[in-house]
Amino acid sequence: MIPRILGQRIQDAAAKMPVIVVTGPRQSGKSTLIRHSFPQYDYANLEDLQQRQFALEDPRNFLRNLGEHAIIDEVQHVPDLLSYIQTIVDENKRPGQYILSGSQHILLMESVSQSLAGRVSIFNLLPFSLEEIDRTSFAQALYEDYIFRGFYPRIYDQDLDPTSWLSDYIQTYVERDLRQVINVSDLGTFRQFLQICAGRTGQQVNFSEIGGQIGVSYHTVHRWLNVLETSYIIYFLRPFHKNYNKRIIKTPKLYFYDTGLACALLNLRQVADLNAHFAKGALFENFIISEILKNHLHRGIQPAMYFWQAAGRHEIDLLLDHRGQLIPMEIKSSRTLHSNFFDGLTYFQDLSGASPDHSYLLYGGDEVQIRSQAKVVGWRHLGNITW
Repeated sequence: MIPRILGQRIQDAAAKMPVIVVTGPRQSGKSTLIRHSFPQYDYANLEDLQQRQFALEDPRNFLRNLGEHAIIDEVQHVPDLLSYIQTIVDENKRPGQYILSGSQHILLMESVSQSLAGRVSIFNLLPFSLEEIDRTSFAQALYEDYIFRGFYPRIYDQDLDPTSWLSDYIQTYVERDLRQVINVSDLGTFRQFLQICAGRTGQQVNFSEIGGQIGVSYHTVHRWLNVLETSYIIYFLRPFHKNYNKRIIKTPKLYFYDTGLACALLNLRQVADLNAHFAKGALFENFIISEILKNHLHRGIQPAMYFWQAAGRHEIDLLLDHRGQLIPMEIKSSRTLHSNFFDGLTYFQDLSGASPDHSYLLYGGDEVQIRSQAKVVGWRHLGNITW
């Protein structure tokens, strides 16, 4: 098993809080992580129909059979169980009584907020990060390999063909998981919607334009995007709102949690297809931003991440608000540095007062340099950045 950065955070929290919740996309490694971190705990998976029926019909005895310390997987299938867990932890007042996991974020978190407020620590586990996998035997030579393969653990653990596995993952999501959240009558239209989203990776979202392409309403597009977000397929990078006397674009940008999924939806069958594709630069940007997101979430930190774009040509790909300090980052897929790569950073620094010492150019090469405009960091060294 490849050690997960989040593992120690979960164990530390379980020494203090009675309930731990680990959420994240399906197949991100949640069950493996929590069972490895708490091997002495009893275990139940509510994907199992018999276990689920037992929990639905007789929740008190279901929990009693599990004992004093238990792991319950996919707990969102029986949300009423959380009320019974609340009663137990309030009576016993012991840390680390229950470790819960779920891959349907919206269903799980609504139940958690209603029943376990003040009693729970919540963590997000995404697929492998570059930091976790790049020093193992599964490390890839080129960033294009990572973008194409993605980071779902099963692809690496079982040496699976990423195109086939990711295509099956998408089909399972559309045909099973999606129907637990919304009623989609035309699965073909929704699949087309997913493909359009992949083609707009790193772009600002235009609900009406997307709806016009597939013949659905603005409101349907908005609802479907919310479902993709809450089930860990996509996330949005919101615009930074401070004006600086310039007109700031208000529409969010769309990114995939895993670039491999985006590649599969774009029908890329091999790395050579990625190298020739119009979206390669956007997918590299997605790759870098997702890695920074994982580096924070896997340490139990919810990062404040934005993009910034003024009227005209000035843009910052990623703006991290770290304890009130703005850290601008430009992202370039090129393996060669060019002087104009720093133009957006210097413009933003002049406008905002951001320090070159805390500005970054993240690129597709290998160098780590300190320049007068910013720190230059090659893609493979992302895990070495300390905020």
